[in-house]
Amino acid sequence: MAKALMLVPPLLFAGLAATFFLGMQRENPDELPSALAGKPAPAVQLTGMTGAAPFTDATLREPGVKLVNYWASWCAPCRVEAPTLEKLAAEGVAIHGVNYKDKPENAQAFLAELGNPYATMGADPNGRMALDWGVYGVPETYVIDGEGRIILRFPGPVTERTLQETIRPAMEKAAAPTN
Repeated sequence: MAKALMLVPPLLFAGLAATFFLGMQRENPDELPSALAGKPAPAVQLTGMTGAAPFTDATLREPGVKLVNYWASWCAPCRVEAPTLEKLAAEGVAIHGVNYKDKPENAQAFLAELGNPYATMGADPNGRMALDWGVYGVPETYVIDGEGRIILRFPGPVTERTLQETIRPAMEKAAAPTN
């Protein structure tokens, strides 16, 4: 029995080492995978925001490619991505905003200062919807196809570089006809 117990630590170490090794073999080891990619987006359950068209579940299921962007006024990277989101909105890309765990007055001040790229918007004051979507933190942006399926989850600010290298290719994939 004692000899069998002596094998436990090396076996545990070997299993842990194999797990780390396999994790490092991913294309981008820093990327947080999404269990929802290719699946229907979870339901939209938000509180309305003053002066904003409501982001509803029906909006999410409408035809066409759309982005869902989780943001907050207290989020410094959200300020970084604001100009890029404004650019996308000016191009006619439908961006739906989810204000995450924020005070309404702070959210309104953020939008007044940096602009409002959102076609529709709602607040997730307790983070319940974010949990359903698998949000790790803000900002996070999801590319959704015309059938309401998640094509891409992108954690972090949408910059010009990530727009060209990651977001736009996912939008093209979302717009492609499915067979």
